[in-house]
Amino acid sequence: MNQLSELKVKIFADGADRAGMLEMYRQPHVKGFTTNPTLMRKAGVVDYRAFARDILAAIPDRPISFEVFADDPPGMERQAREIATWGENVYVKVPVTNTSGEPTYGLVHLLSHDGIKVNVTAMMTLGQVKEVAAAVAGGAPCYVSVFAGRIADTGRDPVPIMAEAVEILRASPNAELLWASPRELLNVFQADRIGCHVITATNDILRKLDLIGKDLAEYSLETARMFYRDAVAAGFRL
Repeated sequence: MNQLSELKVKIFADGADRAGMLEMYRQPHVKGFTTNPTLMRKAGVVDYRAFARDILAAIPDRPISFEVFADDPPGMERQAREIATWGENVYVKVPVTNTSGEPTYGLVHLLSHDGIKVNVTAMMTLGQVKEVAAAVAGGAPCYVSVFAGRIADTGRDPVPIMAEAVEILRASPNAELLWASPRELLNVFQADRIGCHVITATNDILRKLDLIGKDLAEYSLETARMFYRDAVAAGFRL
């Protein structure tokens, strides 16, 4: 198993809790950040613009993705153009479709070729990857976010899909494949093995990076001790 320093895949932190984001900013192995409206709502964010500007002031030198939340192309474009002005390190997340299932490929092409760094999100099919790769080819740097974790949730192995996505994006060197919604630390190593450019994970997963290479016999003993300690603390009796 590779050590953390040997990984080629870039690790991003996924979240919208300010304290958690700054915790990960202090980790040199965390190379960027992603957010989305769901995470922001969960974190209690009420002022989108103020939250984003505050985070960008605290994290000015690593990529951060903020998502549009309009559902119509003109609204998406207007929000994307504003978000893009917030900082040089900003990527604008655009869902691959709106809520009616209408693809956003045209908008993605327009934004990308206007110099706006986009992060096309909520993708799960290779057909979508091909369309987005064509839309951004020759445009600004971008991320192509494929939700490998959600693919796995359906009982499908995401690794072959992600490996093929890597190959598709070779024709668009400005685009980097982002492994989204990982479910366990193993996914970091899977992403690295297939040549995926970026993986974004929640702090709960990223905190497990300290376990890389841990002795399994020692880990087994620690687990047994945890069970005993918790049973004693609970006051269980038989």
